[in-house]
Amino acid sequence: MIFTKKVLIQLFIFFVTVCLMLGVYLRYPTFYDAFENRINDMMFLFRGAKKADENIIIIDIDEKSLRDLGQWPWSRDKVATLLQNLADYGVGMVGLDVVFAEADNSSPRKVFQKLGLRHEDVVDYDFLFGEVVAQTPTILGYVFALGDDGIKPERQPTTQAIIVEKNRPQTSLLLKPHRAILNIPEVQEKAYSSGYFNTIPDNDGVVRSIPLVMEYDGALYPALSLEMMRIALDEKKIIINYDQKGVESIELGAVRIPTDYFGRMLVNYRAGQNSYPYISASEIYHKKVSPKLIEGKIALLGTSAAGLLDLRSTPFESVYAGVEVHANAIDNILNQDFISKPVWINGVDVVSIVLVGVLSFFILLINSAVVSFLLFVALNFGLLFLHYKSMFDAGLVLNTIIPFLMLNLLFILGQGVNYLFESRQKELIKAKFSKKVSSAVVEELIKSSDDALEGKEEEITIFFSDIRGFTSISESMGSPKALIALLNAYMTPMVETIVRYQGTVDKFIGDAIMAYWNAPMRVENHPDKALRASVEQILSLKALNETFKQQGLPLIDIGIGLNTGLSIVGEMGSSGRSDYTCIGDAVNLASRAEGLCKPYGAKIILSEFTQEKLKEEYALLELDVVRVKGKEEPIRIYECYGDFRGVWKDYDKYKLEYMNALGLYRQGEFEKALEEFCKIGQITDAKLISLYIQRCEHYVKNPPMNFDGVFTFETK
Repeated sequence: MIFTKKVLIQLFIFFVTVCLMLGVYLRYPTFYDAFENRINDMMFLFRGAKKADENIIIIDIDEKSLRDLGQWPWSRDKVATLLQNLADYGVGMVGLDVVFAEADNSSPRKVFQKLGLRHEDVVDYDFLFGEVVAQTPTILGYVFALGDDGIKPERQPTTQAIIVEKNRPQTSLLLKPHRAILNIPEVQEKAYSSGYFNTIPDNDGVVRSIPLVMEYDGALYPALSLEMMRIALDEKKIIINYDQKGVESIELGAVRIPTDYFGRMLVNYRAGQNSYPYISASEIYHKKVSPKLIEGKIALLGTSAAGLLDLRSTPFESVYAGVEVHANAIDNILNQDFISKPVWINGVDVVSIVLVGVLSFFILLINSAVVSFLLFVALNFGLLFLHYKSMFDAGLVLNTIIPFLMLNLLFILGQGVNYLFESRQKELIKAKFSKKVSSAVVEELIKSSDDALEGKEEEITIFFSDIRGFTSISESMGSPKALIALLNAYMTPMVETIVRYQGTVDKFIGDAIMAYWNAPMRVENHPDKALRASVEQILSLKALNETFKQQGLPLIDIGIGLNTGLSIVGEMGSSGRSDYTCIGDAVNLASRAEGLCKPYGAKIILSEFTQEKLKEEYALLELDVVRVKGKEEPIRIYECYGDFRGVWKDYDKYKLEYMNALGLYRQGEFEKALEEFCKIGQITDAKLISLYIQRCEHYVKNPPMNFDGVFTFETK
């Protein structure tokens, strides 16, 4: 290695960056948590769905159940029936991801009490529910209030778990809630056991872990998922193992569950929503389910209904039923499929930081910028691949965010140094080539980047406009100079309008204008902007024609066609002459739409693909379903009237009558359609109505075979 000035500067940057990153990692371990969480989320998305345990099912209080059995909360007799039916089906166990914290006021006994009537022999739904809980394999759920809400705790949760602590330090990091929101005594006291179903999201709102044990009022209590698995594994004890700083792991017999210092287990999510079989509570209630779906299963009763607000955010989805988080936790414990970040892995992280720094330094010494860049990209992907394999093959979560940040920081700083040294080389290039090529070409050699011009497929909205009767206009102008002046006077405001609405003017084809939206720069709501620009052009042309009229110039009438779809956009042409443009079927269809303006007497015609993408409301009228030349699939086309609805004063009434006539036409009722179109024709001389009158008259005399309502155009 030759220690040139450039190498020495890069070596200095290497040492400073590595020391800085090690300092951040060791001194501020929470600084990068948000980034690390995002990397872990990305790993789940890369992995995709993983098969969930078939022995876990979810009894869903879904929208269907709410429609069938009424709004939540249901009367306790309905919930009791639901649990009893599950027991009759032979369910292995039912965990409740709901809490019944208040008495059932719909219970007959409560009603009789309120009315001051004798109620000793009247059924009490809460008592009935408690009896069913006692006689069925039901594990109750409850909620811990973590913050001090000002309400004094009254009762303790019930659990059959014996929780043993080993090597507990003086200060435990277990979460310590303020109070428990429990089921009413009539129910809680009858249950065999219970567990809390709190899910605590990270700062960004995503639930990535579950606290398996909390310390409340001097006693330890298990989560619903942990308690259900303790019972399923027929274990009496839950053992909490500590190291000097906090919880290290939790044991259920032979199952060792790795946790963080707070007793939280990272959830190894199977997939997004509906990873587990969802069975509607309504189907269970009415016994419409095959026993095979329930017999021997571990069931969780919860809700996916949006209105009941038990929705969470997970690495897979931003809207995820909370009950399914517990299902994933049970699955992890049942199959011992954990992901964790043990303390000893910090040493691996330190080694990886130093190793990545050394590799980065040697890559920066490579003279080829392309090779250097590709190696950095490969190293970035290598880090992600290592993270992925470690996380899902070994169950270990590495910290790759610090090496990742350091790698890219070194690359940026290193390339900055390279740039400074290469600037001198650019001056040499100018000196060598300034007399051989133009200065503009030299600048392009130095500055050009092909990234923005690379071909790609993009959804765009394409615009075509054309002047009607341009041949007669050009003949009437007398001289080419006058014609060009007229065209420039027309083109200028049209182009300004397109640009103002963030469109890209592609080219001028004689008197026609081609433009598009959403390339090369992204444009939000590009179909709306294209249509609004089209409407404004029609309105501005109206004012422009007034000026032409005063000057004795011919008036201009145009047709506009719009279509939205995928198109190839990019720099196209020869090596010596090229242009940024777009090609594809979507472009051709926009051109065809413009060509249809004349036969339909329309100003603006847009395809169904543009109409479907519009966010705002416009005065649109469905014209026809057509099959244009060069395209087999029929296309629905619309006319936009905007603020120029023509001679129809009562537009809504006209549209209603027109759509009625159009419906008759498409049903093949040509005589009836003809009658309706003729009525409309008495109040308007619109070319569209005349067109349909002619078609109906033709079809009445010459009935078509297998009429499908589609009109085929044989010409462009």
